Amino acid sequence: MAKVPGFAKAFVGRWRIVKMDVWDSDSLDLIEEAHLTFQGKSDGKIAFGALKGFLDVRYGTREGSACAELLWEGHDENDPSCSRGWAMIGTAGRLVGHFYIHNGDDLGFVCERG
Repeated sequence: MAKVPGFAKAFVGRWRIVKMDVWDSDSLDLIEEAHLTFQGKSDGKIAFGALKGFLDVRYGTREGSACAELLWEGHDENDPSCSRGWAMIGTAGRLVGHFYIHNGDDLGFVCERG
């Protein structure tokens, strides 16, 4: 596995999606516990509702804070799906961000470590 860049270390690991616009917690955890997982220097996984996929991550800054720009590809209800989003370290050590589902929902989210 490639060494994780210093800038990315704040994101590495599993983040539990605890809140998402429009979706309640039962919907988020429909198939498995909703999460974002950052691995290595640019890889990761995403799961919420009936969506599951793999991340392609690029680290940078947004509004002066560390940011992870996300592209993902996977399946939503067994149909191929892809999209983009971003995540930043917010207050109280939470991860905050936004997903833009291709031809679908536009969703803000909040994650906690774990």
